[in-house]
Amino acid sequence: MKVLIAYPPLEGKPGYATLGQNRQFQYFADPTFIYPVVPAVAATRLAREGHEVTWRDCPAEGIGREEFFRLLREEKPDLAVFETKTPVVKYHWDLIGEIKASVPQAPLVVLMGDHVTALPEESLNSSAADFVLTGGDYDFSLSGLCSHLADPEKPLPGGIWRRGPDGKPAGSEFRLAPDLSGSPWIDRDLTKWELYAWKNGNYRRRPGTYIMSGRDCWWGRCTFCSWTGLYPSFRVRPVGDVLDEIGHVLARYPVREIMDDTGSFPRGEWLREFCAGVRERGYERRCGFDCNFRFGAASREDYRLMRRAGFRFLLFGLESANQATLDRVDKNLTVETVVSSCRAAREAGLYPHITIMFGYPWESYAEAKKTLELGRYLLRRGYAATLQATVVIPYPGTPLFRECRDEGWLATEDWDDYDMRRPVMRVPYPEAELMRLVRGMYSVAFDPVF
Repeated sequence: MKVLIAYPPLEGKPGYATLGQNRQFQYFADPTFIYPVVPAVAATRLAREGHEVTWRDCPAEGIGREEFFRLLREEKPDLAVFETKTPVVKYHWDLIGEIKASVPQAPLVVLMGDHVTALPEESLNSSAADFVLTGGDYDFSLSGLCSHLADPEKPLPGGIWRRGPDGKPAGSEFRLAPDLSGSPWIDRDLTKWELYAWKNGNYRRRPGTYIMSGRDCWWGRCTFCSWTGLYPSFRVRPVGDVLDEIGHVLARYPVREIMDDTGSFPRGEWLREFCAGVRERGYERRCGFDCNFRFGAASREDYRLMRRAGFRFLLFGLESANQATLDRVDKNLTVETVVSSCRAAREAGLYPHITIMFGYPWESYAEAKKTLELGRYLLRRGYAATLQATVVIPYPGTPLFRECRDEGWLATEDWDDYDMRRPVMRVPYPEAELMRLVRGMYSVAFDPVF
């Protein structure tokens, strides 16, 4: 089959969308392109199975709508696969309708991602999409879908929704692959790795690239995280397989930094074996490593091992300075652990990056201000190196969304508004004050101590 895996152009939107490989959603004013690792693995697997695969990331490649539709008409894919998220799903519905109406021999269209995993029937009822793929193992499920389309005698994998004979959406629950041994290393030439090698604020040294040691988070219970629905259980690759992939990347590409985008980097003995393997192979002399991490997941000695293995940037989710909020969103974290972990990581020579969210409907302004104060404290003391502050958004499918709907906290269910530019939950103080808290977090950059 001819398969197009694409991120269509997002013309008319207020910036560059963090659409692929992102657990939240945000528009950036400057170009920011994150390697969509799991879709890239899916493209690689399909190509190895003999399908003719084309990769088109229109925002990253600068491809506009007119050129995108010209490519569809010229390349005539049998299947077009789009990853979508809540704030752009309505845009994608309209785009699919335009494809079906204006492209001769229009392809079958597949939507995948966290939003459609939560609401598969919605997209089939609201658009001309042919299939909705639920769950996050795109590499396994797309392979099964293509096998079924090539030979209808082969069963359709679980978790794929389509219209039944009566025209109504029908599907089943997805099941994650029991392990990741069937997933190949990314074909970085096929998936145009250089598109994602430069314009990414996580990198200090460029060009950089991404890998994933696991899917997705070994804690996996935070009530606001949209990827808990994609990956309800954690699976990790063997240490040797990850090290071999890194060696393959360093041998073939001029990569100077590698970001592991597992939701929470594996801890304990896996982490220690990985650090030892990196040093045995000398990788730390050739590139640096970054990862997502959790407060309290490592000892001081673990942090020192990570630093000696070339780790630099650790991304931590702080979320709130209020213990009641941390408990309510199931972070399994104390404020004291936040401070001690940041300090230990920084003293080991690592660079903690903290993410903070404002706008929980149960927090007062005074409580939200405590989060601002903690973030400033960590930065001024040098325990954290950088930060990101955003408005908390309850995505469909998350426990937080269900809680907000049950409690009447949602100000809107217009998905276009779920892009972090403004709150969609009601808070007990003026919206303008909330946005000042978000902006105020960044004012520490002008503090002479920082």
